Amino acid sequence: KGYLMADKAWKRREREVASYFNGKRTSLSGINSKITRADVIHDELFVECKLRAKHSVVSLWDDTAKLAKDENKIPVIALCEKNRPGFWIMVHSNDLVKIKKDK
Repeated sequence: KGYLMADKAWKRREREVASYFNGKRTSLSGINSKITRADVIHDELFVECKLRAKHSVVSLWDDTAKLAKDENKIPVIALCEKNRPGFWIMVHSNDLVKIKKDK
């Protein structure tokens, strides 16, 4: 009689992320896939998932979130690098839908 093996945590997280973006988890590792090298199959987005015990930027987000909560605001972190124009935006997935760019 067959049995189902428990899903690995990183696969479960890739499925969760894929679902969030209305995509599908790439079943083979990105480098072996003939569809995309991304972790998520999506028409417009190239999504890479990294599951770690800790990410240093998440500690920064935790500290920022505490300050934001005191002011009843959504925490957003803009990551900037010297000599590189623009910036990267870090927002928790639960908060992303709440944010709107002013027209």
